[in-house]
Amino acid sequence: MKKLLKRYAATLAAVLVLAALLIFVPDIGAKALGTTLFSFKEMLLVLPPVFVMLGLLDVWIPRETMVRFLGAGSGLRGGALAVLLGSAAAGPLYAAFPMAAVFMKKGASFFNVLLFLGAWSTTKIPMVLFELASMGPVFTFTRLGLSLAGITLIALLVSRISGKSEITRIYENAKAL
Repeated sequence: MKKLLKRYAATLAAVLVLAALLIFVPDIGAKALGTTLFSFKEMLLVLPPVFVMLGLLDVWIPRETMVRFLGAGSGLRGGALAVLLGSAAAGPLYAAFPMAAVFMKKGASFFNVLLFLGAWSTTKIPMVLFELASMGPVFTFTRLGLSLAGITLIALLVSRISGKSEITRIYENAKAL
């Protein structure tokens, strides 16, 4: 029981805060509850298709293929593919992390996983198209170029700064999922 409480302490605290808001400041509590329920509903609609896709990815794509295209020796082609997969993906950022875990299980390099996550968060194709239509090509391609440079720099720094033991631990956690 103690282990369960420790694991879900943040969730329990959030529920208690929400309950207190509903009791002591009902108008703000009602808004907070509405936002919470909306977010929960959105998450329930997004996650099942993501997990189905992850299951298919896990079964259909052999480890050797993933290592060849996104592994440590994949070079520039692997990085470009990681960015393309992240840019073409649909859904909120929290859906990217289970996908990244499957990539790790299948042998993708840490650098390429970081590129994938960075691209998912900043270079979505629909967002680029919207920016192109509303902000113009100069803004869009400047932002896109700076974003890609930033993603690459951050992925490079994080993968270099993280020690082998830390990266190994991250991969072991991904395999345990």
